[in-house]
Order: sequence, then structure tokens, then C-alpha cells
Amino acid sequence: MNALQRTVHTVDRFQQSRRPVAFVFGVVKKFGDDRCGSLAAQLTYYGFLSIFPLLLLLITVVGLATGGSASATHRVETSALSQFPVVGQQLGSNIHELHQRSGVGLAIGIIGLIWGSQGAIQSGQYAMAEVWNIPNVDRPNYLSKLLRTLAMMGVLGVFLLASTALAGVATVGNRPGLQVVGAVVLSLILNAGIYLVAFRLLTPRQIGWRPLVPGALLGGAGWTLLQYIGGALVEHSLRNSSQVYGFFAVVLGLLAWIFLGAQLTLYAAEVNVVRARRLWPRSLVQPPLTTADEQVLTDSVVQAKSRPEQALEVGFETEEGESIRKVSPSLAASAGEEQKPSRAATTRE
Repeated sequence: MNALQRTVHTVDRFQQSRRPVAFVFGVVKKFGDDRCGSLAAQLTYYGFLSIFPLLLLLITVVGLATGGSASATHRVETSALSQFPVVGQQLGSNIHELHQRSGVGLAIGIIGLIWGSQGAIQSGQYAMAEVWNIPNVDRPNYLSKLLRTLAMMGVLGVFLLASTALAGVATVGNRPGLQVVGAVVLSLILNAGIYLVAFRLLTPRQIGWRPLVPGALLGGAGWTLLQYIGGALVEHSLRNSSQVYGFFAVVLGLLAWIFLGAQLTLYAAEVNVVRARRLWPRSLVQPPLTTADEQVLTDSVVQAKSRPEQALEVGFETEEGESIRKVSPSLAASAGEEQKPSRAATTRE
């Protein structure tokens, strides 16, 4: 063993022996195991397609409901666009022309919303099933996914105005300190609630409510921080530079913002999985595999089960290579049930 290998093994022993470090490394490694970078890119693509239809529908409906009141439309538009503090102003300036004719705007908004947002939310359902390693045979069917999509759209609509209005109050400006602190606290609570409900609607029913709470708290805090950092950035740095960057800055900024939010959401989901299934410590170098390593590899195999009559065998050779050690999938444990041996992960000896 050379000096580099000794160093790597020393670092590996250190991270495995320190629980907080081992947990963080377990989350990062599970993120890579599930190819969450690709999942985040897919969420970004469909999220980008859904932004303009969402805003168009929201502004058009508010305009119709208020009889074309410019002040009411402006208040709603400002609160909604505060979800994208880096590029919100540019989005607003580009969407004004789309809703001058309310009837046409409403029709285009509904069609675009159904198409774009359905793809985004169903991509979110697929991502949660991948993160939790749900077997293909146990995943929701098309009708169930469609109903979850409609429910998710309703939830987002309910929470959007409240959370964004609070974010606008707490953005850097000349406001009383207690008012800002109160708005930040309420935004944290609302954003955490959004994440919790979103995780519940996007995650297959095999997973209960309790395992979703830690990631919802982390995701809510992270999204709130992103909102206010972006608001401060606009306030102090980007106010006079938007015209220089032009249209391409709007597109690239929006894509980067959505991708950052998608990665935050997937990391929050991985925190739920790693904590619920105790998938740490993970090994930096193999062999040997840790118990958590074997569990993750087992779950990734069981995930491929596509038919009820299909049987999968998962096992690992001992260090001597003389026998096979079987590992059961962890889905039952993560769903809040007692883990039992599964036919999908038995080993013939």
C-alpha cells in the first residue's frame, strides 16, 4: 500500500468513525448512487417549461377575478416573482405582453400549465421513487400520478401567494426589524410546510409521513435562504446590470436558479432516506463494504423488479468467498413497518 492509498484509508476510517461526518458522506454518496444530478436536470427542464404558463395563468386569473385591477394584479405578480429574486424582474417585464387579452391568455395559460406543470410534477414523482428505491412494480399507475399532479398543483397555488408575500416583506429594505424577523420565521414555517406536503404528494404511499419531516425542514430552510440571498443580491448588485446581460442572462439565470432548487430538493429527500434507513457509514474505498453499502446495493437491485411474479436474489460473498450473506430490502423499514425477509431479496444457499 503506497502513501496515497494509506492516506485515503485513513480518511475513510476517520469519516466512518465520526457520526455527523459519516451521515453527510452517506447523503452525498446516495445522491450520486441515485444519479440525482440527472434527475435534477430533468426537473430543471420541465420546471423551466412550466414557469411562464404558471405565471401567465396566475396573473390572468387574478386579473379576471379583480375586474382587471392593475394594482391587485401588480401585487400578486410581485409576490409570485419574488420566488425568483435573481431574475424575477426580468420575468415580469417579459410576461406583461402575454396577458393583455385575458381570454386568449387564460386559454394559453391553462393549456401550457397542464402540459408543462404535469411534466414537472410527474418528474418529481419519478425522482422521489428513484431516491427511495421503490420497486417498479409498486410505483403509482398513471391515474394515481395524474391525481397527485392535480393535487400538487392545487397545493402550490394555495401556498404560493402566502409564502411569496412574506418573502417580499423580509427582503432587504427599510422595514422594522421585528417585522422582518416575523416574516422570516413565518416564511420558514410555510416553506417547510410546502416541502412536507410536496414530499407527501410526490413520494409513493409506501413511505409514511414521519420519515419526510427532516428533509422538509432542511428544504424549507434552504429555500428560504436562497430567496433572501437572491433578494439581497438583486438589491445591491444586479439592479443596474440586467440590461447589460439582456435576454440570455434571464434564461441562464432562471435555469441556474431552478437547477439549484432541484438539487436542494433532492438532497433534502436523500436526507430523509439515509436517516430513515440508517444508510451510514458508507465506505470511501472498497473492499470491505459496510452494512450500509450492502443495503444500498440491495435496494438498487430490488428497485428493478417489474412484475409481481418476478423474484430477485441479492447476496454478498464473505471475505473468505465461501458463503453468501443475504440482505433484505429496506423498504419495509422505511415505511415505518417491522423489516422482514422479502421474497424479492432471498438467497438460495
